[in-house]
Amino acid sequence: MNYIPSLNDLKAFACIAAWQSFRKAADELGVAPSTLSHVIRTLEENMGVRLFHRTTRSVALTQAGEKLLSRLQPVLRDLDFALEEVNSFRTRPSGMLRLNTNEIAASMLLDDVVPAFLAQYPDMSLDLVTDGRLVDIVAEGFDAGIRLGEAIPQDMIAVRFGADARFVAVAAPDYFNGRTVPQSPEDLKQHLCIRCRLPSGKPYHWEFERHGQEINIDVPGSLTLDHPGMMAKAAIAGLGIAYVPQHCVTDALTDGRLRTVLDDWCPPIAGLFLYYPGHRHVPSGLRAFIDVMKATARF
Repeated sequence: MNYIPSLNDLKAFACIAAWQSFRKAADELGVAPSTLSHVIRTLEENMGVRLFHRTTRSVALTQAGEKLLSRLQPVLRDLDFALEEVNSFRTRPSGMLRLNTNEIAASMLLDDVVPAFLAQYPDMSLDLVTDGRLVDIVAEGFDAGIRLGEAIPQDMIAVRFGADARFVAVAAPDYFNGRTVPQSPEDLKQHLCIRCRLPSGKPYHWEFERHGQEINIDVPGSLTLDHPGMMAKAAIAGLGIAYVPQHCVTDALTDGRLRTVLDDWCPPIAGLFLYYPGHRHVPSGLRAFIDVMKATARF
């Protein structure tokens, strides 16, 4: 075959394959979906094979498309590494830095780190994606992620961001009018609890630990939420006991709208860490972000 696709066409193919969606790939690449559709149609015609199965509802790779992608991905990664190594010789790093994190960590970054980073490195762009689920940052094209230390894969390099974290069980003082304050996690089964739904859709079992003894409780409750801020608001409204990160309820604890229970069952845990794969070249933009984070973050 004498036809050699352009690099942009191959990158478009890989992006569509990653998203399994022409629309989402078009959003990432900054082009119209119709433009991508034309690119792939031309690519398929010139190569003489179909690369995608396309319907009005789904996009999936054909066998030929899967083979091309498996060969193409390491080539594109090596190309990105080569360009990044050249970029490291610049006085100032430039380009896009993609970070995957959760909403709480993103809010903390926006307080100090992000403004300082963008001011210090005006040639850099930052794509901060908040995601409740723990994603494979390499497979989904992120330079790094930020999560609680206990959730980070062991093969990653981790850099602390923030102090130790602590989850606390809280309720409005009035909630306990006529009710017994729980003394152990098992007592929660006799209370109204504000349950938490994980990104997977499964209910979160509250996790407690004291003197090496660990207890997981599938708490009862008529209200289930998926955001700690909403859980705290429901607790303030007297709807039951919530189990949330302590920093989400600091003000409410200080002014008395909430009180804690089971304090001795809620020890500190490893806080937030920025993490990235150790087997690949570290982009200069990520190194710069880590330097700013260390200099700016308060912990």
